[in-house]
Amino acid sequence: MKKLKKLLLFLCLVPLLSLAEDPSTDPAIEARLKSLSQELRCLVCQNQTLADSSAPLAEDLRNEIRQLMAKGMTDQEVTAYLVARYGNFVRYRPPVESSTLLLWGGPILLLGTGLGLLWVALRRRNQLLQGEVGEGEEA
Repeated sequence: MKKLKKLLLFLCLVPLLSLAEDPSTDPAIEARLKSLSQELRCLVCQNQTLADSSAPLAEDLRNEIRQLMAKGMTDQEVTAYLVARYGNFVRYRPPVESSTLLLWGGPILLLGTGLGLLWVALRRRNQLLQGEVGEGEEA
């Protein structure tokens, strides 16, 4: 009976251990993580930074970054590690390179194409309206 009481007490206290603060949490690492996570993209949300995302994968990435920083890696080394693993997509502002040219130039290209198509459509419409007015005057 005494062993059962000890076992029950142990089982009741084990969950409390998980509430204790992690001794490896360093305020300097947390500050670096906060700064770096503003520069990295959430791989699930894609339009949010890692700091803004609440997705489970984002939390996993933040924990991985904490571990890498605890090992003594610099911010540049952590970023290089993540880029090697996930590609330049993980950066919220990827560098302009040949592989990211479409990413940077795509919006400008789409805007130019849209404006060009709008100009052509308005010109045709104007010509059609002028043609109808010309035919109406002759009749």
